[in-house]
Amino acid sequence: MNTKPRKIIKKNQLPFRKKVSSKSKKTFILFIIGIIAIVLIIPTSIVLPFIKKDTLPSESNASPSNEKAEEMNSDYMVAVKRASTDTVENLPLETYVVGVVASEMPIEFEMEALKAQAVAARTYVVNHLLHESKDKTITDTVQHQVYKNDEELRQLWGKDYEDKMNRLMEAVQATQGQVILHGETPITPAFFSTSNGFTENSEDYWGSELPYLRSVESPWDKNSPKFLDQKTFSLTEIEDHLQITLPREEAVAVDITRTDSERVKELTLQDHTFSGREIREKLGLRSNDFSIKQRNDHLIFTTKGYGHGIGMSQYGANELAKQGKTYEDIIHYYYKDVQMKPVNHFAPTLVRASEN
Repeated sequence: MNTKPRKIIKKNQLPFRKKVSSKSKKTFILFIIGIIAIVLIIPTSIVLPFIKKDTLPSESNASPSNEKAEEMNSDYMVAVKRASTDTVENLPLETYVVGVVASEMPIEFEMEALKAQAVAARTYVVNHLLHESKDKTITDTVQHQVYKNDEELRQLWGKDYEDKMNRLMEAVQATQGQVILHGETPITPAFFSTSNGFTENSEDYWGSELPYLRSVESPWDKNSPKFLDQKTFSLTEIEDHLQITLPREEAVAVDITRTDSERVKELTLQDHTFSGREIREKLGLRSNDFSIKQRNDHLIFTTKGYGHGIGMSQYGANELAKQGKTYEDIIHYYYKDVQMKPVNHFAPTLVRASEN
C-alpha cells in the first residue's frame, strides 16, 4: 500500500481562525445596532402620520364640566356682589346663570324645568343690567338671585359634583343666550317654589300690574312637600312683630279679605289692619295664603304654598316637565304673551352696561 506522508498542522494555523482586531469588533457592533434601529424606527415613522390627533392621550387635567363651562363663556360680563366676603366677582353671563340655577332650583328636577329656570335666571340679570342706571352689580341673595360659584358648589356637592354639574351644564347650554321678552323688553321673570294652586297677579302682591304676570292655575303644586306649613306665635310675639297691642281677656278679632288667587289681601287683628304681604314678611310665613286659629294665648297660622306666588312655580314647572312639556311650554304657561330672543339682541346696551 502506497501512502503519502501526513501534513502536520500547527495549532495556531487552524483555518478561519484569523485574529480579529478590536477596531473591527466595534465596527461590527455598530453595524448591528444600526440595523436594529432601522427596523424599529422606520415602521413607526410611517404609521404615526396616519394616527388621528384625537386618539393620542391628552395631558389636560380639565374635567368634562370645566370644558363645557369654557364652551359657554359669554362676551357679556356680570358683576356679582358676594355678601359673605363683601367683594365683587366679575364673571361671564353664562357662568353666572349656572351658579343661579344650581342655587335656586333642586338639581334633581326634570331637565325641562331646569332649562326654564336657566332662561328665567338669564332674563332676570339682563333686565337688571338694562334698567339699573346707577349700580350694575347684582347681589347673590334673595334680594336679586341666589348665586354660588364653582368652589362653593364643589364643597356643597362633594363626590356628586361632576354628575350634578354635567346635568346643570346641559340645561344651561341648551338655552344659551335665550331671554324672555314682552314686546321688545326683557320681562321681570318672577319665580317661586310652590303655589297654593294658583299663581298671583303681580299687582295683588307688588302693587304694580304687569301684563305677563297674570294668575294661572297650578294644581300640581298641591302635591309639593312644601305645600302646607304651620307656625304658632304667642300673643306677645305677635305684638312684638307687628308693634300692636292685643286683648288677653277675650278672643282676638280676626277679619280676612282675599285676592282672586285665594291669598290674603288684608288682615285685621282687632283694629289693626295689614296687607297679606306685610303679615307674611313680618312673621316669616312661607306664603300669604294663610288661615288663623286661636288657642288660648297663641295664634296658629296655617299656610298654603311657599313664596310670593308671582310668575313661575318651580314645583309646577317640574310637574309639567314630567308630563312631557318643554321648557318653552312651561315659560309660555306661566308668563303670558311673551317670546324668546337671543341676548345679543341687546348687545350694544349690554356692553355699555357691563363697562360701567
